[in-house]
Amino acid sequence: MPHINLLPWREELRSAKQRQFNTALAGAAIVTALAVVFVHIQMTSMIESQNQRNQFLENTIKKVEKEIEEIRDLKRDKENLLARMEVIQKLQSSRPEIVHLFEEIANAAPKGVFLLDASRTGDKLSITGVADSNDSVSAFMRNLDSSAWLTNPKLSVIDSSKKEYENASWFSLEVTQTTPSEKPQAEEGKA
Repeated sequence: MPHINLLPWREELRSAKQRQFNTALAGAAIVTALAVVFVHIQMTSMIESQNQRNQFLENTIKKVEKEIEEIRDLKRDKENLLARMEVIQKLQSSRPEIVHLFEEIANAAPKGVFLLDASRTGDKLSITGVADSNDSVSAFMRNLDSSAWLTNPKLSVIDSSKKEYENASWFSLEVTQTTPSEKPQAEEGKA
């Protein structure tokens, strides 16, 4: 008789505990599943948010790089314009120089000197002409040297053997163009 259970309450208690355990297990599984789903949704949301921020930053970086390139282009254009303006200003300031230069050459040429050609390279001026005598060429060189706009005349060639210039000497000389900035001040100091 020891194996016969006359009291079914133990069986009912065991079965009630089994049901409670199964219910708790199912509840824990549901809570765990919900937690996993919540964490997954949260992580997906955070990843999407970070991707949106990254995309915004990439777009902003592209915009800034484009603006930087435009700024570089503007700086390059500005430098080109400043260089052009400088050239124009130099031309504007040197415009009266050519008038003074030719006036000085014309005033320096004595009677008997005829100029055939004048060319300028930098501040060097090459003059070719014909003179009735070597003395006229010397006087021309002295006059050029005493000029405020010209200095350091050097005779390259003097030739009296050319047939097309009878009784005349063909000459070629080089002279340096200067700006008379110091000479007028010295003259004003004397006056």
